[in-house]
Amino acid sequence: MPQITIVGLGPGDAGDLTRDAWQVLQEAGEVWLRTLHHPVVADLPAGLTLHAFDEVYERSDRFSEVYGEIVQQILTLSRREQGVVYAVPGHPLVGESTVTRLLAVAREDKVPVRIVGGLSFVEPALTALGLDALDGLQIIDALDLLSLNHPPLNPDQPALIAQVYSRAVASEVKLVLMNQYDDEHPTALIDGAGTQSERVQHLPLYEIDRQVASPLTTLYVAPLEGVASFEGFQGTIAKLRAPDGCPWDREQTHETLRTNLLEECYEVLEAIDEGSPEALSEELGDLLLQVVLHAQIAVEDGEFRMTDVISHIDAKLKRRHPHVWAGVDVSGVGDVVANWEVIKQQERAAKGAGERSLLDGIPRALPALAQAVAYSDRAARVGFDRIEGDGVWGDLPETVAADLARLLAVLEAHLASEGHASLMGDVLLVISDWARRQHIDPESALRGANQRFAQRFSMLETAARERGVALDDLSPEDIHRLWESHGVS
Repeated sequence: MPQITIVGLGPGDAGDLTRDAWQVLQEAGEVWLRTLHHPVVADLPAGLTLHAFDEVYERSDRFSEVYGEIVQQILTLSRREQGVVYAVPGHPLVGESTVTRLLAVAREDKVPVRIVGGLSFVEPALTALGLDALDGLQIIDALDLLSLNHPPLNPDQPALIAQVYSRAVASEVKLVLMNQYDDEHPTALIDGAGTQSERVQHLPLYEIDRQVASPLTTLYVAPLEGVASFEGFQGTIAKLRAPDGCPWDREQTHETLRTNLLEECYEVLEAIDEGSPEALSEELGDLLLQVVLHAQIAVEDGEFRMTDVISHIDAKLKRRHPHVWAGVDVSGVGDVVANWEVIKQQERAAKGAGERSLLDGIPRALPALAQAVAYSDRAARVGFDRIEGDGVWGDLPETVAADLARLLAVLEAHLASEGHASLMGDVLLVISDWARRQHIDPESALRGANQRFAQRFSMLETAARERGVALDDLSPEDIHRLWESHGVS
């Protein structure tokens, strides 16, 4: 005989109890309830001795501790000769965290378990709303949603959120949902679904925490109109590339789309410069089109899938942010950047990659000015600053370097007093115009200077390795002395 029998009590009306559940309850003599706060409890078989775990909830405000204690008590009771009957609202395997935990522990301890199913909250909620569950219905527990920063829901499909049992929970759920849905998005609160006191309130999302909630309250979130999900958009792009799709889209390759990708990146930057959220939203969509189109081409060519793209970057972000996901302590941005570089080196070593320059990974196709800033930023991470360093101005004549240093000091003072970047933009504009007057292409000139710096910095890194040290182990002064003494200037 099973040592643990778990019975589903249904959504709340005694008429929804299954005959199997009723028979088990009649024969049990004693039942342990997760909670007494369930309408069907008043209609359970006469003479049944009832115990409940409500006092466990009252002792702790952390559900993980509550569930853990309930599971341990049920296991202890299961060792009795008569075993234990544990009854929960709804169906034991729909939104019952204690049951899933109990099953896992019972399997490990080889304790026999019998599940006696019951009608869950889902069926009466669907009846109240007139919905078909097979039309993409998503189900999630409100308490699971509270721990997230973004709802794991496909906005093209309807969703039921269970256990919105208080205004406080509804408020937290609302804030998470508003990361994806508009304030006015249509929702419905279903209280007591399947019972005589059933009540359905249709209201906008922003109002859900203004209504009275109970342990039998479920939130319905309607789907967005049109296509708003990533999966739906992938379907749109796949259709464009299908045999009955668009001839132009079908002809595109990674190579033919290269220019389009670059142009869309620049248009996103332009929208940012304009400070227009509407334009930025539209341009990010155009850029996303390029990303998904490249992924669809890769799928068709057997190269990779979008799931590979997402899982790779998700794993990389979590690996490179151990202070967020792995409990590593950091004191500030400096520690984050240092850890980032160490982790990248470990990744390269794991791949069997050889020694790499700190400047590797900066795209060669970047505009020269953006590339120069990226090179300088990377070099500054290990304390190498060409402006602050003495004698590290490349091949500039000494007098020119001295004059330029004075000009930069004046410029820095003006920038500090005016507090904006327009002056810097004007200076760069004047320099580019001066280059034009000298019949010099400033883009090509700066790109050449970038290449020379990258070569010299690589020599600096080699010199450090030959001495058995890494650049980030040296002081800025030591780096500058090494730069000069090794003849790379």
